[in-house]
Amino acid sequence: MTTLVTGGSGFIGSHLVDALLETGDDEIIIYDNFSTGDAANIDHVIEDERVTVINESVTAYAPLEEAVATADTVYHLAAAVGVKRIVDAPLESMGTNIRGTEYVLEAAAETETPTFIASSSEVYGKSDSVPFEETDDCLYGPTSSERWSYAVAKAADEFLAQAYYKEHDLPVVVGRFFNIVGPRQSGQYGMVIPRFVEQALAHDDLTVYGDGTQTRSFTHVKDAVRAVRRLVETPEAHGEVFNIGTPEPISINQLAERIIELTNSQAEITHIPYNVAYNEEFEDPQQREPDISKLSETVGWTPKYGLDDILHDVIDERTVELPSQ
Repeated sequence: MTTLVTGGSGFIGSHLVDALLETGDDEIIIYDNFSTGDAANIDHVIEDERVTVINESVTAYAPLEEAVATADTVYHLAAAVGVKRIVDAPLESMGTNIRGTEYVLEAAAETETPTFIASSSEVYGKSDSVPFEETDDCLYGPTSSERWSYAVAKAADEFLAQAYYKEHDLPVVVGRFFNIVGPRQSGQYGMVIPRFVEQALAHDDLTVYGDGTQTRSFTHVKDAVRAVRRLVETPEAHGEVFNIGTPEPISINQLAERIIELTNSQAEITHIPYNVAYNEEFEDPQQREPDISKLSETVGWTPKYGLDDILHDVIDERTVELPSQ
């Protein structure tokens, strides 16, 4: 068996590679151009004879098609991620997120290879109908705001995946990730928990965007990887879209307070308006909470890890990385 993981050097992708190796997959192809991934994430597996690394973009069709043709399963995790990156480089981000996914689906359809497509809770936009169900309407802001380009791109990915299922019988499944967090995640592109943890450990003020009353639900990367694998391996899930998340919302203010407490930090919380952190048109959804009943009923998945488990793992990793005094 050969498994292809696009974005395999990224945060979620590298954890998926670890899980696949632990269960003895015969061959794993990591397909990544390292634009947002980190080679350090796969340093510990690079010498494994079961692992092959292809340094290419998912928008390069010929090498992607060749890689897909050799695979028995495809996990498509490569993407331009993070709100800050999307706002700063919307054209590049949309090209990667839409064209790359279309290329993966086109190549997989040629061999009818089971495929997982990573989507995001961002597709719900600024809807306030929580908890979000997969069939809920999506609500976006104006096209003049780059903020919504990521959400629309991921929605387009979902439409593409379901079209390939209906018209080409491609065994494809879509997972909407809700704030996946854990070791190896970078705060570089605006991910809140690693950013807060790094600030707290340095005793710098934790910068909360907006008034901090917005709520989010966080999911351990190990739980997410377990869900992804079950979905691909379950024929009843093919052609469907699933929320992947932990339905335990917490406000960003409460999150900051908890991280300060767990790190024994002298840091304080400061608030920065969105128009200062991003731009005048920026909007941020007030709530993000998944309904996971469909996922649980289809593949028997429930999260094993809570928020404190996530925070302890991220804090422990960052503490080890701190230079000796």
